[in-house]
Amino acid sequence: MSEHPPNTPPSDPPQFPPGPPRPRPTTGHHTPPPCPPQYYQQPPVRSGGCARFFLYGFVAIIVLGMVGITTLLGGFLLYGVAQQALDQLAAETQERTVTERIIGGNREAKNKVAVITIEGMIISNADGHVARQIRRVVSDDDVKAVVLRVNSPGGTMSGSDYYLYLLKQMKSKRNIPVVVSMGPTATSGGYYVSMVGDEIYAEPSTMTGSIGVIASLFDASELLKTIGVEMNPIVSGPHKTMGSFTRPMTEEERAMFQHLINDNFDRFKAVIREGRRHFANNPEELDAVATGQIFTANDAVVNRLIDKIGFIDDAAERVGSMAGMAERDYKVIQYRPKLSFMETLLESRAPNRLVSGKTLFDLTTPQVYLLCPQTIPIHEME
Repeated sequence: MSEHPPNTPPSDPPQFPPGPPRPRPTTGHHTPPPCPPQYYQQPPVRSGGCARFFLYGFVAIIVLGMVGITTLLGGFLLYGVAQQALDQLAAETQERTVTERIIGGNREAKNKVAVITIEGMIISNADGHVARQIRRVVSDDDVKAVVLRVNSPGGTMSGSDYYLYLLKQMKSKRNIPVVVSMGPTATSGGYYVSMVGDEIYAEPSTMTGSIGVIASLFDASELLKTIGVEMNPIVSGPHKTMGSFTRPMTEEERAMFQHLINDNFDRFKAVIREGRRHFANNPEELDAVATGQIFTANDAVVNRLIDKIGFIDDAAERVGSMAGMAERDYKVIQYRPKLSFMETLLESRAPNRLVSGKTLFDLTTPQVYLLCPQTIPIHEME
């Protein structure tokens, strides 16, 4: 049997006496407890917050936008080059830089009466809309007659003379009649190019004439002195600077310019005598009206500067009959410029536009003009 009765808890464990105390170190220094290792800590990075986020986003948008614009422009340029190449291939057999619009006559007829338009300032341009219209007539055998529609105050002597030359070449090569239809204004250079016509029609309100030559020269020497500007050109001859606006004109230079004006004026009258044959036998009648004066349509008829008063429809009907065609035998067409892709995008060759840099350059360059100074040039005809 057990020495302990049942249900009696066991006794506590035996207690041992405390041991001897731990001896202290014999050295005289106190050894500190070991220190934890020290690590280099970087200073905390400041956060830019939303401002930095928007800055990065804005830069990314600009970069992507520039890349997109560059890609788009590159695509336009490539497309324009391809379009011009196709246009050149199409123009090898026929002049296709102008399009036709039917404005009268029998739409089903094959024969054509073509309307060539000269409008605005006349500035010489071998590849302009006027030259393109003329080349189109030369290459189109269906054109049996031409109406030259003139609405111009004139322009440079060289430009007017060049367009008259092209029109005469067209008339000679095709052997077709030409009737001029004057619009609101057909003065000076506008009247000059009209001399290709077999007959000249003018509207009741047309202003024409202004037969004469002008050279626009300026003297701004006093203004330059006022602002303290002095010109010292280095020239090869004494008359190289004649016409310069930086100094007054000498009498000798004035005489030289007058000779240029007179010589071109004589050419102007010779062109009129060739185009208006009755003046060839009566030069004094031409001298009486070649004073730079502007005439109304009624006065122009009286002075035999034009033949009849009528509108473009009357001129088309007349030239059709001169070509031996009845009205049902032809259609009246008008030419419009056909612009390439790049020209449409930049509007660099629109036939009717405000005075361009080229026109301003021509107007401010000392040269001879067949221009009505009372008329403000607001268009340029290339």
